Amino acid sequence: GFASRLPAALKERIRTHGLRNSHLLSIAPTGTISLAFADNASNGIEPAFSWSYTRKKRESDGSFKEYTVEDHAWRLYRHLKGEDAPLTDAFVTALQISASAHEAMVAAVAPFIDTSISKTVNVPADYPYADFEDLYLQAWRSGLKGLATYRPNAVLGAVLSVGTAVPQPLQASDENRRLALAHPPQPVLASLRWPGRPELPGGNPAWTYMIQHPHGEFALFVGELASEDGGKSLPFEVWVNGAEQPRGMAALAKTLSMDLRANDRAWLELKFDALATLAEERAFEMPFPPHGERRLFPGVVAATAAVIRWRCEQHGALDGTGATPVLDAMFSRDEPRTGASGTLAWAVDVDNPAAGESFTLTLKEVTLPAADGTTLTRPCALGLSGNYPRALDGLARLLSLDMRVIDPAWIGMKLRKLLNVGEPLGHFMAPVPGQRRQQLWPSTVAYVARLIIHRYAMLGVLDEEGFPLREMGVLQAPATRKSGSATTIAPMAGRPCPECGNATLIHKDGCDFCTACGYVGACG
Repeated sequence: GFASRLPAALKERIRTHGLRNSHLLSIAPTGTISLAFADNASNGIEPAFSWSYTRKKRESDGSFKEYTVEDHAWRLYRHLKGEDAPLTDAFVTALQISASAHEAMVAAVAPFIDTSISKTVNVPADYPYADFEDLYLQAWRSGLKGLATYRPNAVLGAVLSVGTAVPQPLQASDENRRLALAHPPQPVLASLRWPGRPELPGGNPAWTYMIQHPHGEFALFVGELASEDGGKSLPFEVWVNGAEQPRGMAALAKTLSMDLRANDRAWLELKFDALATLAEERAFEMPFPPHGERRLFPGVVAATAAVIRWRCEQHGALDGTGATPVLDAMFSRDEPRTGASGTLAWAVDVDNPAAGESFTLTLKEVTLPAADGTTLTRPCALGLSGNYPRALDGLARLLSLDMRVIDPAWIGMKLRKLLNVGEPLGHFMAPVPGQRRQQLWPSTVAYVARLIIHRYAMLGVLDEEGFPLREMGVLQAPATRKSGSATTIAPMAGRPCPECGNATLIHKDGCDFCTACGYVGACG
């Protein structure tokens, strides 16, 4: 064996001092290990049984359960090259290799292995017996310590099997109906202020606090502006900085910044409440301002939101009552709930190999009555499942509230602001939604925002750039719009518009004209 070919001096030292077990080489049953601990990434000396197959597992009660397994390299190749791209010659499965080739592969590495190699020669059920009847004799002649063969049969069945998937027809039934809202609110026109960042040539002061979490710390900045009435300065934006900030935290801060500028204290409190209970992998204690007493938080997002909220309270940003334009424009303050029969939703898979993220994005949807008596479908909540930065759960809660503002221009604005969010080493290639091409995305967050915009476009609510297809006039647009024109007519009170339903139909230049959606009616 291998030890007999070691140098004489080394063998003498082994006889005198012994040999640590850690220095013995052995190849374990790598098929099971790679499946359990490595996302089916590599079977080591074993070729992949198949790129996609069914694995049968015995349960604790003696019954069997089947699982669908896909090879990691195969999945990654399809992700990078496209699902229809042909496989290269390097993709060879165990069932495509002859039994003698399996044995020869083991024989090639056996001289370098101390103990043994757990190796199974998988052959298909119809493999000719004459082609592997002398396999064990051949293995003995090659000096192998062991070898196993497996050919499925009608009596024992198969642990692993490759089958042909038969698509099942979808059953549409009343149980799959979407949630419906009979009476959406009718907010005041132009009541929502566009929460853009003000131009500050002279700069602005900012308050800084170090967020200390189990994996490190990062700096939180709360930018502040002097109030118009000469009172306390008011927080108007949030930034985070530091290499140890959780992925996705910058996007959450950017979204909260727009809420700070929305001029709606109740809306801001609703956002803070949504983040306060967000639980992550582990709770932790953190020094809390102003005296550094330690407080327990369910996660980094909740801790960060609590510090921002405290700073807002110190400046009176949450005091008083005042107008609540954003809150009044929500078609549902709470997330619409389903019954036991469930509801329809839209889901899409997101894979960022650069960051090791793979998850499913799901949009719960609701039907709303339209002005023309029909119904329209709108997303009302966002959910994520899989392997993703947990800070994105906080972003999902914030965007879910934004989705329930009746004017889609609001959520469109929020999503467009996320399209350029970048993260260090987070850029990756992914398909462009709705197109047969790929492009480089600056971060997972940017791609998620683009996917949601695409879903709104599929529903006929936003265009693919994130702008509403029909203006409702609830959100007061900035002076410069997508077209670059600064002469957009502000919504004006008038008769009900037959197109958008707003009471904004006036007589302009001899014709009926809607100042909210641009509808042109009868002239004369």
